[in-house]
Amino acid sequence: MRTWNVVCLALGLVWCSWAMPTAAQYIYPNEGQTPEQMNQDRYECHVWAVQQSGYDPANPGASQYAAPPPSSGGGGEVVGGAARGAAVGAVIGAITGDAGEGAAAGAAGGAVVGLFRRHDRKRQERAEQQQYEQQAQASAGGQANYNQAMAACMQGRGYTVN
Repeated sequence: MRTWNVVCLALGLVWCSWAMPTAAQYIYPNEGQTPEQMNQDRYECHVWAVQQSGYDPANPGASQYAAPPPSSGGGGEVVGGAARGAAVGAVIGAITGDAGEGAAAGAAGGAVVGLFRRHDRKRQERAEQQQYEQQAQASAGGQANYNQAMAACMQGRGYTVN
């Protein structure tokens, strides 16, 4: 396997994605195929398996989607909203004659707005997490379908696949 790693560095990862056996597949030539013939068969079966499964291990879908960033913990929306509301309320209250009452009313209103913002942020985080999980699950299913198609093709060409 170490030789394959050196070859991969020299030739690039795309070529090696079909040349190296996957962790779950071992391929043995049953009909005296040469290493050159086996490589040609593997390449042709790789192309066919990608067409059949819609999944290419050289370009897996799951890696295209980064996991959503972890939540920052939150809580700042309510406190920040209350502080901004209190400041605005104090200004309005000062104009009308009672800055303290205006600040209290503004703080309450700002806290409510902050609660809505926090709820919206949490809802967005849940939606992003759900989308990421669906994409990762689809990618895992694609790998299994690819492996099955690759095995069928290689077996059809006279190899044992485990």
